[in-house]
Amino acid sequence: MNGFHKLKKILAVISAMAVFSACSAGIAEKERVSETARETSSASTTVEEASAANETATEETTVITTPPATTVTTTEAVETSPPEPEFLRVSLLCAGDNLVHSSIYNQAARRAASNGLTGYDFSYPYEKIEKYVSSADLAILNQETIVTDMLPPSDYPRFCSPAALGDHMIDIGFDVFSMSNNHVLDQGEQGLLYTLDFWDSHPEVIRYGAYRNEEDMNNIRTKEVNGITFAFLGYMEHTNGLSLPEGSDCRLVYLKNLELIEKQIRAADSLADVVIVSPHFGIEVSNDVTESQRDLAKKFAEWGADLIIGTQPHTVQTMEYIDRADGTKAFCFYCLGNLISSMDRPLSMVEMLGSLDVVKNTATGEITFENIKAIPLIDQYGANYHQVHIVPYAEYTASDLSSHGCKGFDQSVIDKVLSNIPEEFMAME
Repeated sequence: MNGFHKLKKILAVISAMAVFSACSAGIAEKERVSETARETSSASTTVEEASAANETATEETTVITTPPATTVTTTEAVETSPPEPEFLRVSLLCAGDNLVHSSIYNQAARRAASNGLTGYDFSYPYEKIEKYVSSADLAILNQETIVTDMLPPSDYPRFCSPAALGDHMIDIGFDVFSMSNNHVLDQGEQGLLYTLDFWDSHPEVIRYGAYRNEEDMNNIRTKEVNGITFAFLGYMEHTNGLSLPEGSDCRLVYLKNLELIEKQIRAADSLADVVIVSPHFGIEVSNDVTESQRDLAKKFAEWGADLIIGTQPHTVQTMEYIDRADGTKAFCFYCLGNLISSMDRPLSMVEMLGSLDVVKNTATGEITFENIKAIPLIDQYGANYHQVHIVPYAEYTASDLSSHGCKGFDQSVIDKVLSNIPEEFMAME
């Protein structure tokens, strides 16, 4: 081979190598670019998945570890700001025996006639105590006599008063009437039914202590006043030897029936905030409280009575708190005396009204008594029982005393009776 052919062959080999080298470089570049793309794609997917995973983790953390703001606020309010207790209040007044003799209702008839009216005008005897009765949220009276126009009025020993008397007592503000007393059968079973008819014709008032039948007796009377519920029960020692006829549906509860009394008081305690028991007990015209009275009052209190309003002795007896086994207290007026009468016993001329505020703590249900007062009264009349009327002792004058028609009634008698009122409860107003 000559030199020219050698050179040509060498150049051809060099050219082929160059082409092969270029092709190899191109293939390598393509493969590099492709790999780079794959890596970029793989990196992008990993970020998206991580982002999604982070969002999921964030949501789960929020649900688990971050309670709603309202929950925190409510918890703090309950723990740091307990509600303030509310105190409900009822002013209560109680009065003794409304014992209306003939001198009182005959004068009421003459007073009406003098004004050109028929019937009776009972305003004068009670006008000086109206301010106490009308201002009370709850006023309780022991109505000692039968009240009806179905029978003629009558005097001691078998009383009956005209319906106008009951109407007037309602008009001046009494809204609860106890019939538990020894004169409730003065006109027999029929008289009892008549007086029940009268009180039941006034649905705005409550009567208790004598009943038409078993169902009526078991229907414990309650009354809500200013958000406080009161229950009322009444019992008597005797009925002056009188009794209901055999087979009568009417019912009275005597103090000897302790099993029934306990059952009723406990039932009343489950129905009401305040249980009021009106026992007609004690020795007549005596300021001394008997052991029987104290024993019964303690039993009543332990069974659930909160306020005990005693009557029967026709003169003022003492009053006191009674401790219960659970640490609470009841209060007892052993005897309020009369509200009015034409009795001729000096000790019976001094009477009183019982007054107190009943307070309920709505947060605890606790009942307390505040401002307990005994307001002394004088049963005033002139010679021959002329113009019988009630005078608050705070308004009583020397002239009133000197003109009193009851023989033997003087300042020493007043002082003796008033000595039975503890100083802390005496209210000269």
